[in-house]
Amino acid sequence: MSQRVRLGIIGIAAAVIAFLGVGQPAFAHGFTSVVYAHVTAGDEGHIRTKLKLEYDLFVASTADSENDDPLFRTGNAAFESGDTEGQAAALNAHSKSAMRYVADRFSVTSDGRACTPAQVGDFTMTRKEDVPYAALLLDWTCTEQGDDRVLRSGLFPDSEDYVTGTKTIVTYDIDGRSGSAALDAAHPSFSLGQSWYARFWEFFSLGAEHLLTGTDHILFLLALIAGSRRLREIVLAATSFTLAHSVTFMLAALGLVDVPAKVVEPVIALSIAVVAGWYLWRIWRRGGHATDLEAVEGSHFGLDRAGWTRLGVVFCFGLVHGLGFAGALGIDQAWSWTLLWSLLVFNVGIEGVQLAIIAIVFPLLTLVRHRAPTAGLWTTGAISAGVAVMGLVWFVQRVSGF
Repeated sequence: MSQRVRLGIIGIAAAVIAFLGVGQPAFAHGFTSVVYAHVTAGDEGHIRTKLKLEYDLFVASTADSENDDPLFRTGNAAFESGDTEGQAAALNAHSKSAMRYVADRFSVTSDGRACTPAQVGDFTMTRKEDVPYAALLLDWTCTEQGDDRVLRSGLFPDSEDYVTGTKTIVTYDIDGRSGSAALDAAHPSFSLGQSWYARFWEFFSLGAEHLLTGTDHILFLLALIAGSRRLREIVLAATSFTLAHSVTFMLAALGLVDVPAKVVEPVIALSIAVVAGWYLWRIWRRGGHATDLEAVEGSHFGLDRAGWTRLGVVFCFGLVHGLGFAGALGIDQAWSWTLLWSLLVFNVGIEGVQLAIIAIVFPLLTLVRHRAPTAGLWTTGAISAGVAVMGLVWFVQRVSGF
């Protein structure tokens, strides 16, 4: 293979990695936000909603929308200093502005008629993934007490230019009905009486979108694909990764495991570099035989020692990735079958996209390896090199806090 062709292959692979990595923040799930809403029955026939909103975003959006500069000054100062009591005090001192912002973008209707919100108690503070959240309790008075109750959320829209793609994760347990829903700009509302298949599609789409927008998870998958020598190897690696992250995903989303994002995110970045670097090390040691399997008698699934070792490493890193997936929902309710269903469907969405990527990329790499073994080796090596560099850059950024 000529030097020009080799350089062309490396250039194409580098361009793909650059496209995936360019403009991505060190914390790949940053620059977006998640609002949490829990709906129950309130006193005297009211509908009660407990909202949790990312504090610094809430302050900035409210201050800008309501022209409340004093709120921004006091609220931002409390945020910068980490003063939890000061954060709650800033919102409570400007509760009218904060309430107007929420009421203009979050609503409840009953049989087509708007319900009227009233604040219950003061703003309080909580944390999710080491991020301060403001909690707001509202009781909604509805003149019509019908079965068609609809929630709509347009909180933190893209037009405010602070974040993009805000999700509102809703859980409800009211009038003998319980369930979950995911709202965004494309689907801003849902009915408390929605069908099970509508809930399924919402959380499936949310899981699929989370993997597609989580560049670090895609790069990890690319590293697995590039370093896999046979179809059974990538299938077993993907299965191992799925089982591992499903375990920690469920435990974290149910509030049984709590690991700070400042620990999880750097390890995810390091896992990308390690898995990609593993294959580069194999190329360095074995050259053109990097894709060969060592003959091992009695080995299960046709894997050699290197394959089993890699499988174990992938499983361990999958446990950490599961904690990252859980951060997309941030649900920490008590155990319930309804919640478990939502989490499982979210996970199915993730796996659907993962399998689709494998089905597209791995056959193409296999074809190149069979038709032009040297070109295939350079292609997979270039992809792994780009992924490893990106993983190391993210690791340094996340450890240093950039």
